[in-house]
Amino acid sequence: MSFQDKSLRCADCGQDFEFTSGEQEFYASRGLQNEPRRCPECRRARKSDRRSGGDYRAPRQMFAAVCAECGIETEVPFEPREERPVYCNECFSKVRPSR
Repeated sequence: MSFQDKSLRCADCGQDFEFTSGEQEFYASRGLQNEPRRCPECRRARKSDRRSGGDYRAPRQMFAAVCAECGIETEVPFEPREERPVYCNECFSKVRPSR
């Protein structure tokens, strides 16, 4: 099977990159059927993030709240509503039903 270099566009940075015939041959020898979606730099950065425990999503927005049980100020990952009680981590673990 003969492979030829082809130009692809990176899904992360949008830059064009070369998918060489040697890379295509390597992919085929490993049974990989999909072409790479990221350029080598973005692949390297993504791999590095995974190794360091990085999160690919945006940081979670936190909201200030007052614990309904003990009254201390805390932060929760949802917007508190008046009709529902909000607990700090310690109080939540006390009132949460056991699994």
